[in-house]
Amino acid sequence: MTSKVDEALSYEQARDELIEVVRRLEAGGTTLEESLALWERGEELARVCRRWLEGARARLDAALAEEEAKEAAEEGRE
Repeated sequence: MTSKVDEALSYEQARDELIEVVRRLEAGGTTLEESLALWERGEELARVCRRWLEGARARLDAALAEEEAKEAAEEGRE
């Protein structure tokens, strides 16, 4: 479950922290417990990023639909 603090992260903050988590996991040298904690944190950050991207997609889709509706209305007037 994502915390209130995670929900307040911007896309860029979550992405940058996720990059750092992946870097640390790829570097190795952590205990199993540390690796699991990093993996769990990475999953949380990925969810935050996914929500931001889904929100951006919804806004783009709405803007495109609005533009198409305007164009259709203008064509109907001609």
